[in-house]
Amino acid sequence: MTNRPQVEANRAAVAAELGLPAERLVFMDQCHGATVEVIDGPWQGDPPACDAVITRASDLALVVMVADCVPVLLADPEAGVVGAVHAGRPGLVAGVVGAALDAMADLGARAPYAVVGPSVCGRCYEVPEEMRAAAAAVEPASATVSWTGTPAIDVGAGVVAQLAGRGVPVTWVPGCTREDDRLFSYRRTSPTGRFAGAIRRYAVDPAYLIERPSHPTETS
Repeated sequence: MTNRPQVEANRAAVAAELGLPAERLVFMDQCHGATVEVIDGPWQGDPPACDAVITRASDLALVVMVADCVPVLLADPEAGVVGAVHAGRPGLVAGVVGAALDAMADLGARAPYAVVGPSVCGRCYEVPEEMRAAAAAVEPASATVSWTGTPAIDVGAGVVAQLAGRGVPVTWVPGCTREDDRLFSYRRTSPTGRFAGAIRRYAVDPAYLIERPSHPTETS
């Protein structure tokens, strides 16, 4: 059973770290697909079913929740566009990462970079052979073997390869959710909690964009 008061307290703490009220955190109804939503404010009512959310607003924080899937945070500071992506195995195959990058490009992003968070590693994600083959057909880098040599999928490696294929620089945060008990893992413990990746675009004070004169040099 969800400890709702604790969840609300955790979300308020995250919002405070980002300098926002809790109602400005934007969550998704994650559904393991490739639907992308572009927003300029909080949802009106319940979040829609989607696995990526993109914005140019500076008073929102986009949040992706995971417990084995891959959290991806995207930013193009020059264009002022940010995004959060939930990439599980189905999302990897469906192309959610590429769909999010396309949506950012539609808003003017030209040079995004990505931070990819911890997820279940390939050694711990054993799957049937046909499932590995389906993922490998989309992204060969995702195909691997488990600790026992059986077919497996490395969703994180697949996501990173998809980003690299689009020319996106990546910071990949290490860690396997199933092996590290500091992280939530659905495969290790079910039911379980979730950990989150969050991204916020900060507005630039126009005063910082004004060219300031250099100090004059004194001469004798």
